[in-house]
Amino acid sequence: MNGEEIIAAYESVAHITGQMLNAARTGAWDDLVSLENRCARHIQALEKDEIPVRLTGELRNRKIAVIKKILANDKEIRGITEPWMQRLSNLMQSNATERKLSMTYGNTRPG
Repeated sequence: MNGEEIIAAYESVAHITGQMLNAARTGAWDDLVSLENRCARHIQALEKDEIPVRLTGELRNRKIAVIKKILANDKEIRGITEPWMQRLSNLMQSNATERKLSMTYGNTRPG
């Protein structure tokens, strides 16, 4: 990969993380998962194919800016998804506890 191809690959990842952020903002969780898988494939390809290339000042600055954008998107996505994941975990834990109590003590509701 030459310098331009490397930058294009990073820009592609940045574009996908931007789409992931939009999906997270709108609660489109299935889309987010799909995009996350797509992003992972792009990153794997970068890790496999990127050869150390000395970038010119302009390309180096573009790469730095793109990486900062990717990291900013990732941070915002985590800020949206982590509280949601915690609520989901709490709900699942509550349901598991309720199920255990029901199994242990049976249905004690008057009916």
